[in-house]
Amino acid sequence: MRNNFEFLDLRAFLAVLDLSSFHEAATVLHLSPPALSRRIRGLEDAVGAQLIERTTRRVAPTQIGRELAPLVRRLVDEFEESILSISELGGRHRAQVTLASVPTAAFYFLPRVIEAFNHRFPGIRFRIMDLSANEGLDAVANGEVEFGINITGATRDDLTFTPLMEDPFVLACRRDHPFASEKTLPWSALEGQPLIGVSKKSGNRAVLDQALAMADLRLNLNWFYEVNHLSTSLGLVEAGLGISVLPRLATPQREHPLIATVQLENPVVVRSIGLVERRGARLSPSALRFRDMLINEWRGGAAEIASSRSEADRV
Repeated sequence: MRNNFEFLDLRAFLAVLDLSSFHEAATVLHLSPPALSRRIRGLEDAVGAQLIERTTRRVAPTQIGRELAPLVRRLVDEFEESILSISELGGRHRAQVTLASVPTAAFYFLPRVIEAFNHRFPGIRFRIMDLSANEGLDAVANGEVEFGINITGATRDDLTFTPLMEDPFVLACRRDHPFASEKTLPWSALEGQPLIGVSKKSGNRAVLDQALAMADLRLNLNWFYEVNHLSTSLGLVEAGLGISVLPRLATPQREHPLIATVQLENPVVVRSIGLVERRGARLSPSALRFRDMLINEWRGGAAEIASSRSEADRV
C-alpha cells in the first residue's frame, strides 16, 4: 500500500465519476487511457480499497468511492481556489480568463458558467471574443486567447479538440409555412424551396456541405440567400423570404410566435461543439479552473436543452 498520492490522482477520480467514462475523462485531462487507469489504481492503493467498478457496460463508484467523493471534491476545490488566490496576489495584474467562442455557444452556455465562476472567484476578469469558427481557431493557435469553444479543430495538428455535445442541423420556417406542421422532414423535401444559408466560408456551411456530400444524395438545393450570421437568416425567415437550415442552438430556445423548427433526417447532420486548445500549451490556473467548470456545466446544459426540445416536440 502506498502512503501518499498525487493531486492529479484526485482529479482523475473525480473526472471518471463526473463523466462515467474512462475514455472521456482521459481526453479531458489530456492523459492516455492507460495513464488514467494508473492514476486511479494509485489512489486505490493509497486508500486501500477499490473506488471504481469498471465493466463492459458501466463505470460507477463503489460504496467506498461514493463516500469518498465529497471529501475529494472539497479537497480539490479548496486547493484550486488557494492556487487561484496565490496566482492573483503574485501577479502584477488582476487574473484574467481569455477565450474565443462561436456566438451560439457564447450566448447559451457562457453566461451561467461565468456567473457561477464569478461568485467563487470575484476578482478574476474575462475577455471573450465571439468569433466565427475559423477566426476562433486562429485566435487559439496564435495565442491571442488561452482556449476556445468551437465546432471543429480535430483536423489541425497544432490544436486539440475535446468534444462536448452534438448540435443537429434543423429547418426553420414561418409558422404559416406548410412545413411548420411536420415533426420531421427528409432533406429531399427541401428541393425547389428558396433556402437561406450561411456563407460558404463559414465553418457551419463546411460541416453541412461535407455531410451531405458523404450521404451522396445528389440533391438540387436552391441556396437562394446567403448570409454571414445565423441570426440574419432567422430575420429573413421571419419576413417570409424563405426557409433556413441552421444548427439547433441557433434557433429560438423557447416557443417563438413566428418561427417553427423541424427535425431534418435522411441524413441527420450534426456539428460537434467542444473545447479547442493549443497542443502542448499550459493554461493559467484561472483558465484551467474555468475550463473544468465549463465542461461540467456544459454537459448538464446540453442535456437540459435536449430534454426541453423533446418536451416541446410532444406538445
